[in-house]
Amino acid sequence: MSKSIEELKSLTTQIRRDILRMVHAVNSGHPGGSLGCTEYFTALYGKVMNYNLPFTMEGKNEDHFYLSNGHISPVFYSTLARFNFFPVDELRTFRKLDSRLQGHPTTHEGLPGVRIASGSLGQGLSVAIGVAEGKKLDGDNSLIYSLHGDGELQEGQIWEALMYAAAKKVDNIISTIDYNGQQIDGSTDNVLSLGNLHAKLEAFGWTVLEEKNGNDLEAVIAILEKAKTETGKGKPVAIILYTQMGFGVDYMMGTHAWHGKAPNDEQLDTAFKQLYLEAPTDY
Repeated sequence: MSKSIEELKSLTTQIRRDILRMVHAVNSGHPGGSLGCTEYFTALYGKVMNYNLPFTMEGKNEDHFYLSNGHISPVFYSTLARFNFFPVDELRTFRKLDSRLQGHPTTHEGLPGVRIASGSLGQGLSVAIGVAEGKKLDGDNSLIYSLHGDGELQEGQIWEALMYAAAKKVDNIISTIDYNGQQIDGSTDNVLSLGNLHAKLEAFGWTVLEEKNGNDLEAVIAILEKAKTETGKGKPVAIILYTQMGFGVDYMMGTHAWHGKAPNDEQLDTAFKQLYLEAPTDY
């Protein structure tokens, strides 16, 4: 059954609670970017993407999603569990020995929803483009979605892939850049500025859309739906999605300090008070 906008908004709060619970339990993980991308994942799996359950690796005649910045696995895992790819209770195994839910997504244990191992930054766009070309060769009109961090765009392979996709008219892909302006060592502007990203992507031959309110669920749904209307026109499509790292937890918001740091007991309690749900279904 399709969820209403209000149900999906409540789900974003639940997913944020899951993220914090996961990283707190093992004192390890990446909460900042995960919290910032929660609306994107909820919009994608809750309203935008066409997919089937049970999950199959081939995924013929259905849309695919590829997470390139694999360190934000907590939001990916929570979303998959909350949309019934695997039991929610499995989230408690995050980053533990022999778990299918490692710090960066892997494929050897067969976790439903995960089609590539990711976390070596810069590689996901190349993979997504290859799958998009495979869809075309198979006569499959489904779409490919990918997500990338803004700091990840400092990797040279990304720019090779951007150039290739435009040159080969790979127009069945929608690649989103999570633009929160932060990376592990500080702001992206201070580490290695991206300059005028919109102009650069357009110069590389992509159709480029922007959404300034990347933590507004309805705005994210709208920009993804708009991006779908731009596919099939001979150009790949990019979305620059402006988000806030750590969104939803005041002491985590807008700072790189929580890129890869877990909250302690007191901090978790404070966050849960801010992420209030009347009837949370915490695992």
